[in-house]
Amino acid sequence: QVQLVESGGGLVQAGGSLRLSCAASGRPFSSYAMGWFRQAPGKEREFVAAIGWSLLYAESVKGRFTISRDNAKNTVYLQMNSLKPEDTAVYYCAAGKAIATITRTNGIDYWGKGTLVTVSS
Repeated sequence: QVQLVESGGGLVQAGGSLRLSCAASGRPFSSYAMGWFRQAPGKEREFVAAIGWSLLYAESVKGRFTISRDNAKNTVYLQMNSLKPEDTAVYYCAAGKAIATITRTNGIDYWGKGTLVTVSS
């Protein structure tokens, strides 16, 4: 079992920045590919970014968001810059066996409970 706890969400004005953190406990953190998804009201959960042996980003966040991980701290981060109102969503941390499949919700083995990001215009 892996437990994931997100933090760092909040209210920010458009153009601002936030950094989300996801602390993991349980099985060896370094063996998992890690990712971030988000779900806006009334919409399906969508892939945002992933990190394993490579980095993957959704087109909508490329150049604005950066995913990173610190295996010594069992933590993955999502630095979000130039935020837009359409980035408003609950952001979920996710762990999966391979970066090749972590971009899909059915490729996720563990989910966090999410943290709300609200971007005002």
